[in-house]
Amino acid sequence: MFGYVRYDLPNLLVKDFMLYKALYCGLCKSIGAACGQRARLGLTYDVTFLSALLHNITGTDIRVEQQNCFEHAIRKRPIAAVDDLTMELGAFNTLLTYYKLSDDIADGNGGRVKRAWFKKGYRRAKKRYPELAALVETFVARQAAVEKKRSAIPDEAAEPTADLMRKMCAHFLKEKTSPAAEELFYAVGKWVYLIDALDDYDKDVRGKRYNPFVLAYGCASRAELMEKSGQEIGFLFDTLFYSMREGLAGISFSFNRDLTDNVILRGIPLETARVMKGEPRKETTVDVKKVRS
Repeated sequence: MFGYVRYDLPNLLVKDFMLYKALYCGLCKSIGAACGQRARLGLTYDVTFLSALLHNITGTDIRVEQQNCFEHAIRKRPIAAVDDLTMELGAFNTLLTYYKLSDDIADGNGGRVKRAWFKKGYRRAKKRYPELAALVETFVARQAAVEKKRSAIPDEAAEPTADLMRKMCAHFLKEKTSPAAEELFYAVGKWVYLIDALDDYDKDVRGKRYNPFVLAYGCASRAELMEKSGQEIGFLFDTLFYSMREGLAGISFSFNRDLTDNVILRGIPLETARVMKGEPRKETTVDVKKVRS
């Protein structure tokens, strides 16, 4: 996952924004507890969203406590307490970060120093959660096979990521999994892969790297792609939005669902529109909270 799963801040209630920040900080501390302090640098929005979603579906209460962190050593701030769920999500975050950096290296984008920074955390994640690590390793092998094949079908290229998310749903929810929940996770996984590929279109053209959209449409730039086939690309994402809404509607939540609804129904479509227009990402204050103690 690549940091695209975001909330729509202007339409996010203050209570939910505070909860999101507490979850973000809590996940950061959980990464440190599960994989070591260096691994905290890989903290992403996407896994923070998974934390909110999975806590709500499983009915796992989120204890928000006043704690100190690296950037607020004197004044405490609300932080979600570390629990078993966030510990394993922290390991998931670390595994994905390590493999993403490995993929960057394979693509010739550098990253060997960065990957070395996460190596110890990666080993700790594999040792602590072998079943989770096996699922991620299977995903990596399947994704590499698709890219080696140089599939020009975006749906086929996105299938390993989508299937990983569906399996993560069953892995974390266990007996509480459902067809609706797995549909939601599957659609979000497919969306993450495709929106990242679309966002990287110009870079992949210049670097002559694998990108299913480049192979499928052959346009010289993303601007040309959107001008010629924007409607078709938009329809592809609209089908995923429909699947997300259908999955979301069929899930029984234990707590208030305002935060997850905001991310799925507003944040994801807005991020899609941003990428399709070629606009730069607007960072928020939460993004820069990279290292906490």
